[in-house]
Amino acid sequence: MGVATAPSAPVSPHHGTAQGRAHWLRVARETADDLATDAVTREQAGKVPFDEVSRLREAGLLALLVPAGQAGGGADWSTAYAVVREIAAADGAIAQLLGCHYFLGWITRSLTEPGRAALVERQSVAEGWCWGGGLARRDPSPTLTRTAQGLVLDGRQSYSSGILVADRIAVRAVRSDTGEPLAVVVDPTDHRVRIDGDAGAFGQRLAAGGAVEFDAVPVAPVDVLGSLSADEDVLSPALALASPVGRLLSVQLLLGMTEGVLAEAREYRSAGHAPWHPAWPTGSSQDPHVLTAYGELTVLARSASALAGQALSAVEGALARGADLSYDECAEASVLVAVAEAAASRAAQESTTRALDIIGARSASSRLGFDRFWRNARAHTLYEPPSHRLRDVGDYFLNGAHPPFVLPA
Repeated sequence: MGVATAPSAPVSPHHGTAQGRAHWLRVARETADDLATDAVTREQAGKVPFDEVSRLREAGLLALLVPAGQAGGGADWSTAYAVVREIAAADGAIAQLLGCHYFLGWITRSLTEPGRAALVERQSVAEGWCWGGGLARRDPSPTLTRTAQGLVLDGRQSYSSGILVADRIAVRAVRSDTGEPLAVVVDPTDHRVRIDGDAGAFGQRLAAGGAVEFDAVPVAPVDVLGSLSADEDVLSPALALASPVGRLLSVQLLLGMTEGVLAEAREYRSAGHAPWHPAWPTGSSQDPHVLTAYGELTVLARSASALAGQALSAVEGALARGADLSYDECAEASVLVAVAEAAASRAAQESTTRALDIIGARSASSRLGFDRFWRNARAHTLYEPPSHRLRDVGDYFLNGAHPPFVLPA
């Protein structure tokens, strides 16, 4: 085993999947290898990733979390996290798109009543839906208004992942009369929905992100899934768990990027490409500066991976508690995820930056595409600042304050 990267993910004690964890990890590795072959050219072209979504769909990965009883993959969250991490090592933007799809598909089913959830699951699998959008709090949010003709959605939602390729969009809207935040599902093919791609993004270009505007879009009552209020009389501990479940996707995405850039840098040096140093032959694996850099980055990557393992165990345990979960238990899981996210953010930012130094001046070549790792990691951490997670950890440690209900951006 190489020294630069950590294992893909801790092995979960739960194996109640339709195909089995080993099957899905094999599919993820094959898909990641496929994406890696043209990752640089695809990223530089910046086209809307319809082809990449087709690859995920054909591999069965879009239906991974849908229960086997609804013809889905029947996998658990531990497996989904491992899949996202594997894909992120090859293509961080496509991993973000996939992680967004997993989270939105899961929470939309979790918010609604079982009969409606089963219908959504069956239709999602039968039509190969890809979910896009976002439920994070934004100001202002689109408004949902009751008119004589029914519910209508108006307003603009700023940057969201996956909306350029989405078959369904999940959006956070507020009731115009009470201000209560609600999760709403919208069909993006409605002519009153206008999507603007984020063509100027310097990173995560293939995450199919952008803004979406709603102009009196009709919303059926069944497409208003439930409340996203953080008030404890509305927000149960089980629903509050959506926050750490979603944030742990960010952790896996960052760890995948970290492992991917270190692996590519190592392979590049192993092929005999290295910065010139007067004391060492080109390509030498004994350059003390390079050895020290790899050692430091390996420690960062493996430390973050270990913390992610602790967070995963806490989230799995909380999910298993179901309706018996307490607010204190949810808070503990949330804090462990916040710790892991802060560590993974640091590992990703340092690794994607210092890997360029390890490679040397050749890393400035756009043909090699090493810069995409730094740009992708930096773009992600701008939307998910680690300082917010550190503040939550500090407040919990000093004051016992429960982390806020914050859904991933």
